[in-house]
Amino acid sequence: MAQLSHLRSLQALELAMRTRSLKAAADLLSITPAAVGQRIKTLEDYLGVELLVRGRTGLRPTDALAAALPHLSAAFRELETASQALDLHRAHEIHVAATPDLADLWLKPRLGGFQAEHPNIRFCINGEGDAALRLGPADCEISYGPPGGEAEVLFRDFVAPVASPEIGIRFAPLEGSPRLEGVPLLHLDFYKDDPDALDWPRWITAAGLSRASPERGIRFQRIVRVLDAVTAHAGLAICGLALVSDAVDTGEIVLPFGAAAGRWTGHAFQARFRAAAMMRPQLKRFRAWLLEEAARTSAWLDRTIATERA
Repeated sequence: MAQLSHLRSLQALELAMRTRSLKAAADLLSITPAAVGQRIKTLEDYLGVELLVRGRTGLRPTDALAAALPHLSAAFRELETASQALDLHRAHEIHVAATPDLADLWLKPRLGGFQAEHPNIRFCINGEGDAALRLGPADCEISYGPPGGEAEVLFRDFVAPVASPEIGIRFAPLEGSPRLEGVPLLHLDFYKDDPDALDWPRWITAAGLSRASPERGIRFQRIVRVLDAVTAHAGLAICGLALVSDAVDTGEIVLPFGAAAGRWTGHAFQARFRAAAMMRPQLKRFRAWLLEEAARTSAWLDRTIATERA
């Protein structure tokens, strides 16, 4: 029998089967598809059997899982019901499922100000925090995607090349030069599904420059990882500015070409609040604070882009 320590693996497996997709399960858990796959593999290794296979219509259970799947699904429905029933006893806890980069680079650094004003409110963000992890839907889900539906838009981002000061200074005399050579290009896949975002080949064309094999270079899935590489002087990256505003303000990273050929994203960071949870005054306060912080970020983007273009 799988131990309680495998509860997260069981949850990942149940969501993957419910949605027939590792990516969809990952979105619900606010982790990467690879992490979902690893959780399931851990359970398969423990049990010594294969649990799912890929089919034309998505994931499907193996024979070993098929008999247990109805019980697994029923168990998690009961756990979600129990979690909702316990909400009244956890009124001072707020559970947030957020895009990991937004959580690490934007939400968590700002949350101290909110908690200073509301010291009795505890948070669990993506399974971590001063409130214990619970099963069931989050009170607030923050994601990056096309605006629409019931989600409230927090802010769009503005993508442009960024670099460390040491790398950026090499391009100070670049104006008027048609070539962009000599520094590795770092590629960030975070925005790849956004039709209005930029990659290096598109940016180089829009800027009127040229570069041999602009598609080559190290690829990153996470903004936080490419930011680490940029600050370590590993190369140039095209990145949204909203989540790296602190690094821009401190000069840790610079915009070597200003905002030239930069572009607003079509997708946006947006928040969805669970209707039942919004009955609690603590979550209403958090929502108001979140929207205020988002408005400050939008204003910062407007000022920064105007300054860089001046």
